[in-house]
Amino acid sequence: MSKEKISIIIPVLNEASTINKTLASIENASNIEIILVDGGSEDETVAIAKSSAIKVLFSSPGRAMQMNNGAAAATGDILLFLHADTRLPNNFDTSVRQSLEIQNTIAGAFELKIDSDMASLRIIEKMVNWRSRYLQMPYGDQAIFLKASVFHQIGGFRDMPIMEDFELVRRLQPLGKIEIVPAPVVTSGRRWQKLGVFKTTLINQLIILGYLLGIPPAQLARWYRIKQKTY
Repeated sequence: MSKEKISIIIPVLNEASTINKTLASIENASNIEIILVDGGSEDETVAIAKSSAIKVLFSSPGRAMQMNNGAAAATGDILLFLHADTRLPNNFDTSVRQSLEIQNTIAGAFELKIDSDMASLRIIEKMVNWRSRYLQMPYGDQAIFLKASVFHQIGGFRDMPIMEDFELVRRLQPLGKIEIVPAPVVTSGRRWQKLGVFKTTLINQLIILGYLLGIPPAQLARWYRIKQKTY
C-alpha cells in the first residue's frame, strides 16, 4: 500500500468549542498535513489552531471558497475535507489510502455517527449510511476525500454559498465508484438538537429539492441561514 501524503482541509468559522476534539482525532495519523482555513472567526479558533502548530490560512467566508483555498495550498497527494465539528475514526489515514487503491474508485467518504443520545438520530444515521453506500451520495459531514489530481482536474468546488458538497459528488459519480469506509466519523448533533430531528431533516430535504428544481443557491442559502442560524 502506498504512503501517499494526505492533506486535511478544515474550513472554520467560530469553532473554538469544537476544534480541539477534531484536531485530537487526527493527531496519531501518519504522513499528513492539516490546513485550517478561517473565514473570519471572532472567537479563539485561530489561536487554538496556531497553538497546535498547524497551517492556518485566511479566506472570505463560505465553505466552498475556504476549501478551494485550502486545496490550492495543499501539498498532499490526497485531499480530505473535514468539517470543524466532525471527528475522524481511528486509522482513518490507512482507510483513506486503501479506499483510493480499489479499482475504479474515484473518491470516498465515511459512514456517519451523530454525537447525541437522541434515539431518533439512530434512524437518521441508518438513512444517511444507506444513501451513501447505495446511492453513492455522501455529504460533506462525512469527510469526503479524493486524489488531489482529480480534484483539480474537475475544477474543485463550485463557488456556491450552499450545496457545494452535493454538487461536487454529482460531478464525481460518472467518473467512478465512491467508496464508503465502514467506520464512522462522529459529527456534532447540534443542528438536530437546536431545531429537532424532524424539522432539521425536513429543511435539509427541501433545500436539496429546491436545488434540483433550479432555485438559485444564493436564495437557498438565505432560506437555510434563516432557518438554521448557523454556519
